[in-house]
Amino acid sequence: MREIGSRAAQVQGVSVIEKEGGSLIQFDLLSRLLKDRIIFIGEQISDPLANYVIAQMLYLQMQDPSKDISIYINSPGGSVTAGLAIYDTMQFISCDVNTYCMGMAASMGSVLLTAGTKGKRFALPNSHIMIHQVSGGAQGTASDVERTVEFMYSLKKRLNAILAKHTGKTIEEIERDSDRDNYMTAEEGAAYGLVDQVLVNKEDADEKK
Repeated sequence: MREIGSRAAQVQGVSVIEKEGGSLIQFDLLSRLLKDRIIFIGEQISDPLANYVIAQMLYLQMQDPSKDISIYINSPGGSVTAGLAIYDTMQFISCDVNTYCMGMAASMGSVLLTAGTKGKRFALPNSHIMIHQVSGGAQGTASDVERTVEFMYSLKKRLNAILAKHTGKTIEEIERDSDRDNYMTAEEGAAYGLVDQVLVNKEDADEKK
């Protein structure tokens, strides 16, 4: 199967071969994971990645709107607008979305992690989660810079509201705790409400479904 959009660099070019109906079928690794309703976000969040992840979710929704989707996240974050497109799709589809933090879910990655279905958000024992406020730069005329800053503040308010909604924290608590880079262990993330459980093995997650 052809690659579509941005792929995690470490799995590009990796193929698996399976026997189906007496024939050998070759899949790229991420397409094979998709057969089991698994989506992997293993890179910086960008527009191409967001489009690919959204297409995967919509495809799985079309295949079976009642069956869970699992999203595994190891991402430093990235584009807020691209991440919000993924977030909105997660909320839009009828499938429950299980999220798993492995390695690091930082910035926009942490927002997607906590946006999973309540009770189905997990972190592996040695993973970390980082929340912070929106960052960026602006250039151009004074008016352009002013408008960019206003847009960044609106994104900050929107992300704070999303984190508050999914963690149960107040807006004030989110603003305080994300004012600077705030790194948490898996256990600290669970205590904060970013995830529901720290997983040692997959069987523990399967019992939750």
